[in-house]
Amino acid sequence: MPEPTKPLSPRASRGRCRLCGLCLGSALLAIVVSTLVHLLSPPPQPAPSPSFSIIIDGGSTGTRAHVFSLGPDGRPDLARSAVMRVSPGLSSFAADTACAGESLRPLLEFAKEKVGSEGAAAATEVRLMATAGLRLLEESVREAILVSCRNALRASGFRFEDSWAKVIPGSDEGVYAWVAANYALGTLGGDPHKTIGIIELGGASAQLTFVSDEVLPLELSTNFTFGGTTYTLYSNSFLNFGQMQHKTHTVKY
Repeated sequence: MPEPTKPLSPRASRGRCRLCGLCLGSALLAIVVSTLVHLLSPPPQPAPSPSFSIIIDGGSTGTRAHVFSLGPDGRPDLARSAVMRVSPGLSSFAADTACAGESLRPLLEFAKEKVGSEGAAAATEVRLMATAGLRLLEESVREAILVSCRNALRASGFRFEDSWAKVIPGSDEGVYAWVAANYALGTLGGDPHKTIGIIELGGASAQLTFVSDEVLPLELSTNFTFGGTTYTLYSNSFLNFGQMQHKTHTVKY
């Protein structure tokens, strides 16, 4: 599906929302995703203590497994969390999609060491969220890579459902980055106009997200509620505007 690239109207870009350019680390994004998964999901069934959550970030230049130890409220205990990265990214398996799942093996073994017992692993959710590296590929190739990854995750011993391995839309990637930035700054839960906007620069795409008072096209609009406050967000993704794509095109031309 082509990425939305509608231009901003003059009113949408006014200074009511301070705009801040950020290049956010995947760890912060994964922390927010893990927290949102638990805060927005139904209360989990009792699980062995301590409990864990695993987010696999399928970026364009590498794949990272974030293993979070969760407190009683489902929030990550950062002091007990761990991360491992392997390269190249999943998109590099476009010519040999069956090997994509095999590339996750070191990450899954790392996660098992951190989680511990088989009982704890069976109660631990693992989710794969791939980004612009896979969005650049043809749909059939992208799906073949996901099928390979799902097979590996299903056989991992962790709790997994096929729908938990997916390519997230660029607009969602921007929303996660916006939440991460404003969570870190302590600006969530209050006046929407005191939040910051973000420009998130990934390897293969760039995202622009901020609070807007405009009536927005549905494909560029997201409502997000935190602390009793609902935020109407403009979120747009620009494929091929990431750091690695920029370097590739600079060398090419």
